[in-house]
Amino acid sequence: MATSKWSQDVTRHSNALDIDRDVFTRTDPKAIAASLKQSAEASHRRRATPFRSAMSMLTFYINRAGTDLDPGQKRVLESAKDELRKLFDKAGKA
Repeated sequence: MATSKWSQDVTRHSNALDIDRDVFTRTDPKAIAASLKQSAEASHRRRATPFRSAMSMLTFYINRAGTDLDPGQKRVLESAKDELRKLFDKAGKA
């Protein structure tokens, strides 16, 4: 019997954002950030601002993947945070 992690279910069926399939496996931080930005701005179900929703989903994925996340992919995803800040004009702000 296959078991599913609750975090995987959240990522796939987020009530706030409809994210592109496999967005977190991309290797281009700018593409990840752009996809999350588009999803956050298009969503009418989110409770926070588009920036906070996108950043929260990215951070959630990184934290839930934990030690199972490839170190190289983790660097890509951490860089995507910086790209999100740039896209939302939040450079220098956390």
